Amino acid sequence: MVCFVNKLYLVAVTGLVLFAGGVSAEQGDSDISAKLERMEAEIAELKSRLAQKDESDAEQESDISLLSQKLDEVSAGDAPFYGSAFENWSFGGYGDVHANFNEGDGSDQFDFHRLVLYLGYDFSDWIKFHSEWELEHAYVSDDSGGEFLIEQAYFDFLLSNEFNVRAGRVLTPLGILNKWHEPTLFNGVERPSFAKYIIPTTWSSDGIGAFGRLSPEWSYEAYVVGGLDGSKFDDVKGIRGGRIKERPSLHEPAFTGRVDYRPVAGFGGGDLRLGVSGYAGGLDNGNKGSNPGIDGDIRIASADFEWSVSKFDFTGAVAHTSIDGAREIGNGTAEEMFGWYLEAGYHIWPEHWKKGKFAKTDMIVFARYDDYDTQYQMPFGVAANPAGDRNEITLGVSWKLTPDFVVKADYQIREDDSDEDLNDGINLGIGFTF
Repeated sequence: MVCFVNKLYLVAVTGLVLFAGGVSAEQGDSDISAKLERMEAEIAELKSRLAQKDESDAEQESDISLLSQKLDEVSAGDAPFYGSAFENWSFGGYGDVHANFNEGDGSDQFDFHRLVLYLGYDFSDWIKFHSEWELEHAYVSDDSGGEFLIEQAYFDFLLSNEFNVRAGRVLTPLGILNKWHEPTLFNGVERPSFAKYIIPTTWSSDGIGAFGRLSPEWSYEAYVVGGLDGSKFDDVKGIRGGRIKERPSLHEPAFTGRVDYRPVAGFGGGDLRLGVSGYAGGLDNGNKGSNPGIDGDIRIASADFEWSVSKFDFTGAVAHTSIDGAREIGNGTAEEMFGWYLEAGYHIWPEHWKKGKFAKTDMIVFARYDDYDTQYQMPFGVAANPAGDRNEITLGVSWKLTPDFVVKADYQIREDDSDEDLNDGINLGIGFTF
């Protein structure tokens, strides 16, 4: 009977130790200390009982000794708590799902456009890892159009507010949408076409650089990165095909960066951000170091802004691209490309409706105008493709049921300079972050 009682105590103490191991660091040192004190008392009582038994129970004594040793390690902080292996990890992600309907003979489709998973790890309070893993169009095969790729994967070395180092695969810091492209952060089911053909979102680059905040108003980031593959430029998609998503060549690297200014008091009482960004580099780069032999250079200059005042949101961006060697590249590549867009939104969800399940709900109606031309200036003697000069009017609504879940709908009027009329479209979608 005594042996059975001792075994019950042994099971109880084992459970206590395992329970203590599962305690999250977030519970605080006071809770952990209290549990350790109770465990020490239990073990002391068990040792007292076992001391009165004969040597036949030596094996149980050994078990208790091991548990006591484990308790001492936990008390001294020499062993991690069970479950704390995830203490330094961060998880998240975002995604969007679209239904696109086109008038006339245009194709209609349902598209699980993207699902992105975020994974981060803190090696210390100053060395941190961030990554995003993206699946597009739900399926990957040779002819599906889908892809699975690492969108971001970089290390931050946090040295000071003013100067920090970043290395790895980063988002090229041009424009608005390439930096802040989660679907809950922009209006419209689809991203602005400016952010597809002029600044090809999402555009990742591999390299190293610095970032920081010089003051409450000023921040910056600047990198040396692998360049673009100029042989993949063309007349309609512009530089979009020149992004290298696998193993980019470092033959002719590029320099890119941005500066943002945020007035402390805002402008007109609102929240204002102004940004300028740039990119410059060679074009003789290919995947896996297989360079295409392009003798050319590219320069991009861009400016953007975001301004929220009262119930209004205003957003806009402009960019100009110049390419040396466009004639040699061929494919209808222009010497200059140019585009811009402006958007205005108004928050219409009444304040007195923000209660209960809709306490954090918002609704924004918006209008956006895109004007973008991948044939803005052609090499002498090369005819422009009129299909490269396009504009779009997008009218829609974004219904944010919560700040992290949005339902979207919009109507798009599309035109270009060709003789063919582009189909207008109706888009429905949801976007989410977690």
